[in-house]
Amino acid sequence: MTLQEPLPAMDADGPREPLPDPVPLMGCPYKADPYPLYERMRESGPVHRVLFPSGVHAWLVTGYEAAHAALNDDRLGKNHDRGNDHWRARASIMPEPLHSQLQVHLLHQDPPRHTRMRRFVTDAFTPRRIERLRPRFQELADTLVDALPETGPTDLVTGFAAHFPFRVLAEVIGLPPELAARFDRDWGKVVQPVGPTDPGRPLYEARLHGLQSYIADVVAHKREHPEDDLLSGLVVARDRRELSPEELDSMIFQLLVAGQEPVTNQITTALIALFRHPAELARLRDNPDLTPRAVDELLRHDSAFELTTWRFLDQDGDLHGTRIPAGDSVIISLCAANRDPRRFPDPDALDLDRSPNPHLAFGHGIHFCPGAALARAELQIALDTLLARLPGLRLAIDDEDIEWIPAVLGRGTNRLLAGYDRRI
Repeated sequence: MTLQEPLPAMDADGPREPLPDPVPLMGCPYKADPYPLYERMRESGPVHRVLFPSGVHAWLVTGYEAAHAALNDDRLGKNHDRGNDHWRARASIMPEPLHSQLQVHLLHQDPPRHTRMRRFVTDAFTPRRIERLRPRFQELADTLVDALPETGPTDLVTGFAAHFPFRVLAEVIGLPPELAARFDRDWGKVVQPVGPTDPGRPLYEARLHGLQSYIADVVAHKREHPEDDLLSGLVVARDRRELSPEELDSMIFQLLVAGQEPVTNQITTALIALFRHPAELARLRDNPDLTPRAVDELLRHDSAFELTTWRFLDQDGDLHGTRIPAGDSVIISLCAANRDPRRFPDPDALDLDRSPNPHLAFGHGIHFCPGAALARAELQIALDTLLARLPGLRLAIDDEDIEWIPAVLGRGTNRLLAGYDRRI
């Protein structure tokens, strides 16, 4: 059987009911555990029409081989200008004029513009530079743990996961302390967009305006006080007309929100996976050398980037046997691909020794996450520090009481109550 051939859709009692068309991707049971649905979708084929809470329809790619191919498919562009009117009317995207001012960053660009813009950020996130900064990252992690209560329970999101990625990011991109202190974490929730008719839309737009004003202050500060850092380099590029004002603001927007909120969520998904597998948690605590491999397995097992952002065909075309109209949105389920049994043996198991582990948690191709080395380092330091300094670390609520964020594309929780015996 090849990777593209669907597996038989069978339950213990016989054939399963066919999937609805479109498949709804919404509701608390789905957000709490999307993997049974993804399994059914993989079994019946690689591409399905789906329905999001905003009412927008899209085409979801679920199998590993199909996902890998789609991530590298030159026909699938990321620029929102490719989207058709039907998609645009219901899509959970920013309103104008903010969309034109903040959404021309790397995630929504195609070559050659994407190639030109990406070169301004890659040097800041090289593995060599990240390794050089690791001691400082460790200091930041220890400072946060120092401030936790001496004994649990405590919320590891508000006490650690919500702050550690942002403090690390500030160091990497050159955000000065006085500006870092002003950053409102609620602004990071704009990576959880809501549809145009959602009752939460006004709050979402208010966060956007607050973040846009903050970005203007960052640009003004860096123009007046330039240093040898990424933010200053972007401002200099704008002043040399190598970047447009919209590209500058959008790239800073992407750094501030995509560079920290997903890592916060990934820390929570990793901890939850370990809490559900206490034997593996104990192994990792007692064998820190296992951490790099364990982090990749935790990324595969439950990724904070559940689904990719929109992609579009500029003309009607075939995608793994399914006819896709031009301008319809195509989304790739990274989580579904990472649990494909045709690529990963026993995919639902958490196997910290899994190798090789070619997961797609950071995407693939030209849009592979430029901050992957940083994210891996943050996760390694976060897990090592929490497990070493909080003996007896465990979930302090029932598993079914975990409240998963309602984000369309991501996974994580805004609160994670954990117990521990003492703080070392």
